[in-house]
Amino acid sequence: MPSVAEILIPLALDTPYSYVVPAGLDLATGDVVQVPLGPREIVGVVWGLAETAGGSNLRPVTGRLPYPPLSEPLRSLVDWIARYTLAPKGSALSMVLRLPDETNAAETIRVAVRITDKPPSRPTPARTKVLAVAIDGALRGKSALAKEAGVSVSVVDGLIDDGVLETVAVEPEPVAPRPDPDFPRTPLSPAQGGAVDELLEGFPWHRPSGATEAAADLRPVLLEGVTGSGKTEVYFEAVAACIRAGLQALILMPEIALTAQFLDRFAARFGVRPAAWHSGIGGKRRERLRAAVAEGEALVVVGARSALFLPFARLGLIVVDEEHETAYKQEDGVHYHARDMAVVRGRLEGCPVVLTSATPAIETRVNAARGRYRHVLLPERFGGRKMPDIAAIDMRRDQPERGRFLSPPLVNAVKHTLERGEQALLFLNRRGYAPLTLCRACGHRYQCKNCSTWLVEHRFRRALVCHQCGYAERRPEACTECGTFDNLTACGPGVERIAEEAAEVFPGRRIVVLSSDFPGGAERLRQELDAVAAGECDVVIGTQLVAKGHNFPFLTLVGVLDADIGLTSGDPRAAERTFQLLQQVTGRAGRGEKPGRALVQTYQPDHPVIAALLSGDAERFYQEEIQAREAAGLPPFGRLAALIVSASDRAVAEAHGQALARAADPPEGVMVLGPAEAPLALVRGRYRFRLLVKTERNVDLQNYLRSWLARGPKVRGNVRVAIDVDPQSFL
Repeated sequence: MPSVAEILIPLALDTPYSYVVPAGLDLATGDVVQVPLGPREIVGVVWGLAETAGGSNLRPVTGRLPYPPLSEPLRSLVDWIARYTLAPKGSALSMVLRLPDETNAAETIRVAVRITDKPPSRPTPARTKVLAVAIDGALRGKSALAKEAGVSVSVVDGLIDDGVLETVAVEPEPVAPRPDPDFPRTPLSPAQGGAVDELLEGFPWHRPSGATEAAADLRPVLLEGVTGSGKTEVYFEAVAACIRAGLQALILMPEIALTAQFLDRFAARFGVRPAAWHSGIGGKRRERLRAAVAEGEALVVVGARSALFLPFARLGLIVVDEEHETAYKQEDGVHYHARDMAVVRGRLEGCPVVLTSATPAIETRVNAARGRYRHVLLPERFGGRKMPDIAAIDMRRDQPERGRFLSPPLVNAVKHTLERGEQALLFLNRRGYAPLTLCRACGHRYQCKNCSTWLVEHRFRRALVCHQCGYAERRPEACTECGTFDNLTACGPGVERIAEEAAEVFPGRRIVVLSSDFPGGAERLRQELDAVAAGECDVVIGTQLVAKGHNFPFLTLVGVLDADIGLTSGDPRAAERTFQLLQQVTGRAGRGEKPGRALVQTYQPDHPVIAALLSGDAERFYQEEIQAREAAGLPPFGRLAALIVSASDRAVAEAHGQALARAADPPEGVMVLGPAEAPLALVRGRYRFRLLVKTERNVDLQNYLRSWLARGPKVRGNVRVAIDVDPQSFL
């Protein structure tokens, strides 16, 4: 009897398609195959096999492709994500099935030069310098040889053309050098050593010498420690134990935290840098790294959230660094949270998962308190260093000079810090120069043409930019509404405006602005973060990206501007996120040899979040916030899901949202709110309405959503309904 293969295709399809398996083609579940779909050939994965009797009019599988098959745990992860997020199963598969793209640029070939036996036809002093360096016969890059000889690259090019030097193609650098778990390292503190022992306890592949057989404990572990406590060194030891067991480890972290400083910390512990997976890696190198993971050659991978879907051959450990970060939530396509999916993959693979943070998410804290997670604590900084002293600057009393945003106490503190040769950080979680530009003559406010948002002035670019869709226009000289000149004014500060003020107040000082929207992207940011860590600037001005686990040993003062900015939104997680952000950014101070301090500019010094930050009593904040969540039935004590209805016509979007609401028929324990116009009512030319589903914890939320959508109105025209289970954004 011919076999029938159920092939899942990485498109927005929820069910596999059936194909007949030709005679002589042996297939197994998980194989990557090529199949016909309409007039074209497409790649898919064998999701199941069955025997069928008699003839069949099914189209045949074209062939099996030479790529590693998807393992059973990885296929189960695809199924789990699709069920949980209500995304089509094919869309979930598309995150896992990343095949080589023929359009990718080939990996850059490294070329070196070396000396030949031919003498130069025209000796010159510059050429003589080059030959004096190259005489040892070693391979060098052209730029490196020119720099070492003290000449221009054109001199080296001339010697190559003359045949005196020859070019040699150099093998690409290995994508996955083997880390040495026993590489000499800095001794751990007693607290760190105890945390390592507690962390490894129960890991199935860890058996200390002389220890008796014990049952494995595969509960996720929350590794919580104050900023600067040495959490990274602790989980490095778990990674080392995993390598000794012959298994692979995955370290997830927010992409911008993947700096050379972190990779060098890894190299200091293991002798080599890890394999790094992030958006800056492309082409053939990305393909080689993926293959190394699938073959078990890459023992440790450090990557952004997409690394969670790599096809590990022997996954033994997953670490989620800075587990509280909202960057782990994907807000488009398949709406998944990488932290939660890491826990799921760990369960499916049978491997431990470690979540680390100085400010854990409320959900993680509650899971630890209830015994679902183990909890390992590092309550003090490494080396006996003290936590920074934090004080508030009451902006109702200590107001800045007119037209400025730095209060006198903060300006004086920065000056004294710089006089001591130390670094200061000015933190403002607002990009650009100013969040709003208006005309003082007619009151016209510059708004995005595609979104219901104000255009943000970026003075470095001389542009007004929408931070939602990327629309930009030149900042006009005259008001486009009334035509008057010199009446456009910037309202409020962004980091560029603070940099302008800092240059005036602290003349002659080296100032660097760290913001995600500056030219150069993530790679430029990594370089600048490394420069800050090396002490190559005096004043750092940055947005929330500076709070993501970075270590700046020369930084002793942090000044927080507009500390209240996150407390005014309707987001139920506003207090938690503000506390986490402020705790993390003030924790950048005093991580080196000198003590640190932080000054927080606020108009609400008595607000519970600000008060908890100033007191240093994080436990009080967590207790009060958890009690408030439980009383309101909010996550993790209840469940939420958002439905975002959008269309290019406002009336159509609103009508579809209202029709959905009429079909809701919520059972006991379920509440449906809306539709209401979203806070960001227009994004990329699409009008948006939100419905919010709030349920008790024991309600099968996904089953209710499926039945609701099935009896609701059919999606027609360009209407879209996006489903976000466990939403992190309420915009």
